Amino acid sequence: MLPRRSFIKKTAALCTGAAFLSRLGAAETRGNFVSQRPPANQRRFTSPAVEAKILEVKKALKDPEIAWLFENCFPNTLDSTVTTGERAGKPDTYVITGDIDAMWLRDSAAQVWPYLPLMKQDPALEKMIQGVINRQAYCVLIDPYANAFYRDEKKLSPHRKDDTVMKPGVHERKWEVDSLCYVIRLAHGYWKAGGDPACFDAEWLAAMKLIVQTFKEQQRKTSQGPYRFRRNTKYAGDTAAGDGYGNPIKPNGLICSVFRPSDDGTKYLFLIPSNFFAVQSLRELAELVNAFYQDPAFAKECTALADEVQQALKAHAAVQQKTFGEILAYEVDGLGNAELIDDSNVPSLLSLPYLNDLDPADQALYQNTRKFLLSTENYYYRQGTAAEGISGPHAGRDRIWPMSIIMRAMTSNDDAEIAQSIQFLKTTHAGTGFMHEAFHKDDPTNFSRRWFAWANTLFGEFILKVLAEKPHLLT
Repeated sequence: MLPRRSFIKKTAALCTGAAFLSRLGAAETRGNFVSQRPPANQRRFTSPAVEAKILEVKKALKDPEIAWLFENCFPNTLDSTVTTGERAGKPDTYVITGDIDAMWLRDSAAQVWPYLPLMKQDPALEKMIQGVINRQAYCVLIDPYANAFYRDEKKLSPHRKDDTVMKPGVHERKWEVDSLCYVIRLAHGYWKAGGDPACFDAEWLAAMKLIVQTFKEQQRKTSQGPYRFRRNTKYAGDTAAGDGYGNPIKPNGLICSVFRPSDDGTKYLFLIPSNFFAVQSLRELAELVNAFYQDPAFAKECTALADEVQQALKAHAAVQQKTFGEILAYEVDGLGNAELIDDSNVPSLLSLPYLNDLDPADQALYQNTRKFLLSTENYYYRQGTAAEGISGPHAGRDRIWPMSIIMRAMTSNDDAEIAQSIQFLKTTHAGTGFMHEAFHKDDPTNFSRRWFAWANTLFGEFILKVLAEKPHLLT
């Protein structure tokens, strides 16, 4: 996924060239655009509001292939990844990422995010999203350092031999700041969209307090904290350096993230996009606490921590680059070292305006950083015969992520740039009708992850945004 998950599984799932095309249905290769959704009686969850939106959008789109992609991608999370039920008398929703039967906090929040504007038209959809919020709070209370969980709280992970504190019900225990940020983002977005506040109960508040405690522990002001992680693996990105704590840092108020949103290990622990996300999330959490709980001290604690991290970003996030001047680093360590790249997963430097309310000074710095990110001086910016975009170490330098193409367009106001992004997405799905994790810059049929629900739903969110803001590009 974003997450690396299993390198072996991912590699085995790669489809390339003629061997892949020969397995495509005849209707797909002829361009008849036959729906790739599961039959109606096999879909995990059906929302009348989502179905109505699909029909509305298909009628508006002039390009039948983009309409077909939207029809396949936008409902993919609901069609194929959602399991609803109850736990302790409350709605409970388990959301897998796609081809792995586990619920990532990050992915599950992002997968249902585009449905928030539709939930007031569909009580069952609202209840389903409330169930995700409930389930995420429950998962955080199991282990705030884990990134992925099972529906069965007694299930043991194939990663249970990792050198860390693995609990039943935990699929993987990679500490990533953004995982907990996404939990807050979904809850705040749900509230702002008018969702039933029943999910904001004592259990949810306890989970939020544990999140703030975890962020503070990972500032590592007086110790390395309680988290360490090592895995017996040949892939260096799947384990942590420094006896499981990560490479050395000098504490400065930023929050350490031992792993990136890709589930690959960080080189330097202060992951800048995730710290920006934490500032945003902590401010949103303070809003929620003030709205639903009589706990001004906790709301103040959230705001104070947000202020501290924001000041640390101002002091330590920017560096001088030889061509572009002052830009944001991807990672720093407080000791003078910085990683000047971007990764495709969200949060990334490219995605900052998508996730964050940037102040004017940060906006200016972001625009300068963006020029670097979309240049060949960013090691992971790739230009090929099929497309151009940002790749990353997770899937390989020459594999461009559709998510990076989508984020480039969603953070742009330039018609030509957005139109080019739409064209890239249209011509690199390899006839499948879905987005993938990554594809080779010169051969879109050489891709990883045929079933990656977050990328699919994000594509749907992107098309809706363009229709709302720049309809002339699609209609």
